[in-house]
Amino acid sequence: MSAYDFRSPRLFVDVPLEAGAQVTLDRAQAHYLTHVLRLRAGDRVLVFNGQDGEWVAALAEASRRPAGLSVVAQTRPQRPAADLHYLFAPLKAARLDYMVQKAVEMGASRLQPVLTRHGQVTRINLDRMRANAIEAAQQCGILALPDIMAPAALSVLLGQREDARWLIFCDEDAATANPAAALAAVPKGAPLAVLIGPEGGFAEEERAALLKSANVARLSLGPRILRADTAAVAALAVVQTVLGDWR
Repeated sequence: MSAYDFRSPRLFVDVPLEAGAQVTLDRAQAHYLTHVLRLRAGDRVLVFNGQDGEWVAALAEASRRPAGLSVVAQTRPQRPAADLHYLFAPLKAARLDYMVQKAVEMGASRLQPVLTRHGQVTRINLDRMRANAIEAAQQCGILALPDIMAPAALSVLLGQREDARWLIFCDEDAATANPAAALAAVPKGAPLAVLIGPEGGFAEEERAALLKSANVARLSLGPRILRADTAAVAALAVVQTVLGDWR
């Protein structure tokens, strides 16, 4: 069996998983499997819960109500998630949805909205963030879901951060244009956090506070100005390539 099975439908279920377990589907999941995909009793479905790895299950008899799955066997064991936090200034709904999905695909283990002076959005629907994280994990074979954190001010997060966790923040004023060179000082294997600011940029006092913090690296993303959702993908790709699990 290959490492990933992208042909079988895959669902996140918020229940313990083991051989022989019976999983009750919610209405949306049942509708998706039986009416959209038109699966029949006994058809294969992959399930995961973010803790017990991935399992193959069989769709129960159509007469059973509520609809459910019978867990058969584990296909992949749970593996530790990358220790990579993604901190970001909130965006409007559609672009935030995209950014959350891409951050999950890129391996972020924590999603932390950050409130800054020039940010334009202050209210975040955390349930919607979680739904987008689940959708990305389901579609991309990801075993672990990221922690979804409530919005917090940048000053608060800087006051609470662990010095051992290197903070990599994207800054158009960074002196080193080469992003790989900018990350040369970060130890391999160190816990990481990547910060993308608002599209209006960091205020001078915010930039000064970041630069005063221990274990901070400034990352340039090249000569072009990127939208925040594009910058998320670019920054996480660079970090994963130089320091993370793409090496």
